[in-house]
Amino acid sequence: MRFFEFQRQARGQTTRLLLAFGLTVLLLLVAVNAALALAWGLTWGFWMPGDLSFPRHFFAVNTGVTLLFVLGGWWVETSRLGEGGGVRLAEQLGARAAYPSGGFDEQRFCNIVDEMAISSNVKRPQAMVLARDPGINAFAAGWDEDDSVVAVTQGALEHLTRDELQGLVAHEFSHIGEGDTRLNMRLVGMVFGLEMLYRMGQTLFEPDTRDRRMVASLIGLAIMVAGWLGWLAGHALQAAVSRQREHLADARAVQWTRNRDGLGGVLRKILTQQKAGVPTRPVGSVVQHMLLVANESGKVAGWFDSHPPLTERIRRIYGRDAGPLPLQRDEVAGPTPAASGPAIDAPGWTLV
Repeated sequence: MRFFEFQRQARGQTTRLLLAFGLTVLLLLVAVNAALALAWGLTWGFWMPGDLSFPRHFFAVNTGVTLLFVLGGWWVETSRLGEGGGVRLAEQLGARAAYPSGGFDEQRFCNIVDEMAISSNVKRPQAMVLARDPGINAFAAGWDEDDSVVAVTQGALEHLTRDELQGLVAHEFSHIGEGDTRLNMRLVGMVFGLEMLYRMGQTLFEPDTRDRRMVASLIGLAIMVAGWLGWLAGHALQAAVSRQREHLADARAVQWTRNRDGLGGVLRKILTQQKAGVPTRPVGSVVQHMLLVANESGKVAGWFDSHPPLTERIRRIYGRDAGPLPLQRDEVAGPTPAASGPAIDAPGWTLV
């Protein structure tokens, strides 16, 4: 895998997508002002004698109110998601702390987290487990390294070899080290702000208590249309950014472990579970981008997927197509060198 080349491509594409996100907000301001100008003309301006004129500070007020809703919604949503840090968010999703004394699988997981913290030069996150999820998955959360967590499912602990679990943890460490969790939280907030603009138009468009629509309903309809188009574009860009960060985290995991069969084996075993229809614990759409593999059903394919297709990610890792792997683990559960400390000489591991 040409992981350095893939990292440069992913970072460059992310930068372009973030610039496109800013351009979307600017175009939204233009669209709102144009829609409100048209609504003003249809309801009042075109029917008045003389040239068409707008109230004083018409466009400045429209721009200010639009930014108030977009930026205010961004602040409200990011504050809500970030309240309590990564640990609280993980607990809301059903995760609990992992303990070295909790059995061989949890002991191995905690040791791998310790190793990866040393290798990646990232502050050790809280290790957590989604104990009631039989599917293979994981996520990282937290605004920064001080309140970050790495959580894995019970299915990952039971079905992955040590090298594969190492690759999975390396992927999540990349999200923390690259600031992806913070970036995604901000993008979620911005998309929520765009949705609030649509909601404002929807409120204006609704009929009054006597089921009558007033003149303001036309203005509300104009804001609804502009807000919906802005939300649609923002949601598509958010998903595109998330896909690029997944590619970057995949490349980072291979770089840090020097073992493509680690993360590659994880993704191939997830293919096996998907074909077998193994149930996974559903989570809200707001946090789908945090998972190693999205598990939301009924999603719109293409632009709105928060993750690249599994087959594409596997092809990038191996340089070719690779099929599913059986779920059994060819390891004997017992003491390992990692039981008494970080096993930095574990197979497939290279400090960089």
